[in-house]
Amino acid sequence: MTDHDHHQHHDHHGHHQDETYRHNGGDGHERSTRRATSWWRAGLAVLAIVALARSVFVVPETESAIVTRFGKPVRTIEEPGLKLKWPIDRRLRFDNRVLLYDPAPAEFLTQDKKNLVVDTAVVWRIADPARFLETIGDISGAEMRLHDVVWAGLAAALGRTELSQLVSTKPKHLRIEEVAAEVRASAVAVSLPQLGVEILEVQLTRLSFPEQNLESVFARMRAERERIAKEYRAQGEEQAMIIRAEADRDRELILAGAYREAEILRGQGDAEAAGIYGDAYRQDPSLYRFLRTLESYESILDDQTTVILSADSELFSLLGGSE
Repeated sequence: MTDHDHHQHHDHHGHHQDETYRHNGGDGHERSTRRATSWWRAGLAVLAIVALARSVFVVPETESAIVTRFGKPVRTIEEPGLKLKWPIDRRLRFDNRVLLYDPAPAEFLTQDKKNLVVDTAVVWRIADPARFLETIGDISGAEMRLHDVVWAGLAAALGRTELSQLVSTKPKHLRIEEVAAEVRASAVAVSLPQLGVEILEVQLTRLSFPEQNLESVFARMRAERERIAKEYRAQGEEQAMIIRAEADRDRELILAGAYREAEILRGQGDAEAAGIYGDAYRQDPSLYRFLRTLESYESILDDQTTVILSADSELFSLLGGSE
């Protein structure tokens, strides 16, 4: 092989290597480009999914929502259903259901300076979510504010009420419902416009006494029961006197009626007897005189009386003593 042929062979081999290199290098670059594009697409898909997940939310029927952006409310949603927001926005949830606040019992002073432990229950709901978020923020904060509002009204109402109007054996003297209504009215006046909540009902669920006051309360209750027992006894005695008086009056009326009826019957009998006597006298005067004489003797004589008659006595002659 000549030098020229060798050189030509070498050039051909080198050119073939360059082609191979360029071909391999182009394939690698294309694969890298495709790989990068796939990663970008996957990343964009993930970002789109994350953005969609952060943008779509559901508002249940029992809730309302407020959308905030950088801490500031931008929209209030009260209708239930599927809702949209920007991914940078935040959704705050608020319960629309009726809520119950049951605080611990507290001690109050009545108008007559008696200590009373009162257990209450407050039924309320969030009426204005935007105002609620602005003034309170959450349920625990709302219960603290409700505590202040209700307790102020309760202290004022109990301060105008005596203990006997709260604890008594006579239900008609109790003012528990009136006190609860006063507390609710005073709380409603400030709860809705200022706090964004509505107080539906305030109940006094239990009334009790501090331990140091129990003995005096029991003594007062015993005295109250004794007073009531005396009233009942007095009423019973009065009723018994009335019944006896009515019985006596009825007896007198019955006796008077019976006496009057007896007199009437006696008069009728005497009249009939007189008629019979008159008829007998007209028919047989001597027999009439005889019967009347017998009746007169019968009225003055008894089994222990002995009568001695003279021979010329009319009775002796009537009895057949002389021929």
